[in-house]
Amino acid sequence: MSEIREFGKSVLRQEADGVTRLADLLDENFDRAVEAMLACEGHVVITGVGKPWLVGQKISATLASTGTPSFALHPSEAMHGDLGRLRKQDVVIAMSNSGTSEEITRLLPVIKRIGCLCIGVTAKVDSPLAANSDIVLNMGKAGEACPIGMAPSVSTTVMLALGDALSLAVMKARNFTREDYARFHPGGALGRSLMKVSEIQRPIEETAVVGMTSTVGDALNAITLHKTGAAFVVDTGVLKGVFTDGDLRRHVADENLLSQPIVDLMTSPCLSIQADKLAPEAVRMMRRDSGLVIGELPVVDDDGKIVGHVALKDLVLMHFV
Repeated sequence: MSEIREFGKSVLRQEADGVTRLADLLDENFDRAVEAMLACEGHVVITGVGKPWLVGQKISATLASTGTPSFALHPSEAMHGDLGRLRKQDVVIAMSNSGTSEEITRLLPVIKRIGCLCIGVTAKVDSPLAANSDIVLNMGKAGEACPIGMAPSVSTTVMLALGDALSLAVMKARNFTREDYARFHPGGALGRSLMKVSEIQRPIEETAVVGMTSTVGDALNAITLHKTGAAFVVDTGVLKGVFTDGDLRRHVADENLLSQPIVDLMTSPCLSIQADKLAPEAVRMMRRDSGLVIGELPVVDDDGKIVGHVALKDLVLMHFV
């Protein structure tokens, strides 16, 4: 098995070496390509055949998720009607290690007639692909790591890395932020980690709020009406405290409990969060180190006025906790 393991290591080293050498090949054409993609008023369209087609789909997905509208176009399907997807405002990135793939070389003149700018990605700068491209990105020549030197391995790794470099360079030039990224990744753990409190909070209309002159009975009525576990006490809208079931249990034996002033039993000051904070911060605040779990967390504006609340049961349903 040691011989097999050593071969595996050699594959990784060859692919890593190919990417390292690629970094030294980037020149002003890389700058021109990024500028063209930034200026694109349509889509950045990726095309290739065989393994470059598969690599291209990943590059297109990376572009789309980082602020650059993009789709992948298979050259064979393009010649049978899918060319209708292209507009002259589009930028086409055509990828072929050899630069001689028949499907690509047939497609390029048609792309030029439509009026699209073409960026060629190839290891052969004297190939038909390079000759028919407005901008040529040189991948560099590298032997494949395959035992018989045939199966694309180093070349596809280098091609993918170059696509990532382009995508992320454009992303950086756009000043694409975490908030921008969150808009395109609303699902799964990643999307949840980038959501803001404003996206998960319940509005003020669904929040139990009472004034400083209210009684415990008033607070309980508000809690019942809004089907929450806490009432928030305000003074002209500014949050002053919270009354929870824990406060109720601590005073349940008191005489005339329902008529007692809420300010005498409420917890003050209380935790709160602003709407522009990330949702995971609200989760951390509601799950205290002491083991205490807060059922409702008030959301306040810059002036301390309550604008809604975050409910723990909503966070559970959304798989935050």
